[in-house]
Amino acid sequence: MKPLPKPPVRIVHLGLGAFHRSHQAWYTQQAPDAADWGIAAFTGRRPDAAAALSRQDCLYTLIERSAGGDSFEVIGSIVEAVDGADVGRLCGLLAAAQTAIVTLTITEAAYGLAADGTFDAGAPGVAQDLRTLAAAAAGEAGVPGTPLGRLVLALARRRDSGAGPIAVVSCDNLSANGEVARCAVLGLASAWGQDLPEWIGANVSFVSTSVDRITPRTTEADIAEVAEQCGYSDNSPVVAEPFRNWVLSGGFPAGRPRWEEAGAVVVDDIEPYENRKLWLLNGAHSMLAYAGQLRGHATVADALADPACRKAVEDFWDEAARHLPGEELDIPAYRQALLERFGNARIAHRLAQIAADATTKLRMRAVPVLTAERAEGRSGAGSALMIAAWIDYVSAAGDFQDPLAAGIHAANALGGNDRVEALLRLVSAGLADDAEIVSLVGGLCGSFAAPTAVSATTTHL
Repeated sequence: MKPLPKPPVRIVHLGLGAFHRSHQAWYTQQAPDAADWGIAAFTGRRPDAAAALSRQDCLYTLIERSAGGDSFEVIGSIVEAVDGADVGRLCGLLAAAQTAIVTLTITEAAYGLAADGTFDAGAPGVAQDLRTLAAAAAGEAGVPGTPLGRLVLALARRRDSGAGPIAVVSCDNLSANGEVARCAVLGLASAWGQDLPEWIGANVSFVSTSVDRITPRTTEADIAEVAEQCGYSDNSPVVAEPFRNWVLSGGFPAGRPRWEEAGAVVVDDIEPYENRKLWLLNGAHSMLAYAGQLRGHATVADALADPACRKAVEDFWDEAARHLPGEELDIPAYRQALLERFGNARIAHRLAQIAADATTKLRMRAVPVLTAERAEGRSGAGSALMIAAWIDYVSAAGDFQDPLAAGIHAANALGGNDRVEALLRLVSAGLADDAEIVSLVGGLCGSFAAPTAVSATTTHL
């Protein structure tokens, strides 16, 4: 790959991974003013992705994979890839007046909020971050361990530098993700003190988004394909489906790229779009992740081809669609498009990857639909089945990634309805307090029996 002219860094991204590189970085490159908007992307847990990208001048290949074949595009909007632990560089960038935006893909679980959406000072990593931030205020060296801890420290440096307002843009699969980010950032800043919450309230906008592009894990075969088809070596290609969608709502006080001219949609009310995506796409993914693995499947396409899994998805969609008003959402067309996207067997979207962090995801994908159905006098069996499939999955899998893994293991030691209630309580205390719902979910357990054992391997999404 030949070096490309580098735009100046005006966007900082936390959570360098495949999805960011297939989505926000792609939209930024396609914007007509892309030459003015470079991205400095920071890794989350490990420096590997930053080191690999840096070795090739931060250029990488986007492989767009359709049923009919692959196309290839070199992306150059990321101009700097940085180890997330390098808080000095992060603080320096946020202290610069030309930095206008911070985007986030840090996963749903990383916001560290309690089940009721409030800031949780006892969440994993938060207490340690507060100690580190207190030490930083006293002039001692230290690196916050969470992305939000690092962001709060960097926002304090921006305040101190007088660099002015900035936008924080969550691109994680959370309802009202801008408000979630605001709550998490302000909660951590308030617990730290330093008069930072007042400055954030006056100078930081929190933008909500709905993001949509299936981006599976890159394989060695993908790396080999780029070398063969493109004639150059790329250690960090990204694979994505042809479909993409980005809906944004909120203010950008220091400006932004003209993403709408690259196909993004800017709206005043994002909630209907969020719910359509969270319930229909992400909800179906969760259903397939648990039911599919219980029935021995490995990918979304494999699970969708199983009539039992397909019916579970359709039944859940029927429930969710009743709570998605508005002709502009065109739910029938969206559902049909999802079936075509899920059925693209050339996109090997692994169910084990989707299955991670279920307690956080189910709160946004299954619980709202189940609650709405019950409020209107219906059983909610379609959404309850998703939770039942998860309960069976965490019993069969043995090992899984979840922020409440200790609680899940403790609940699994119980029996009968006590176990169902305890697991349900980790997802929603309100549902667990309803004996009828506990009975409904318990009665649906065992719906996806299959002879193949569930893989114990999960990966971070």
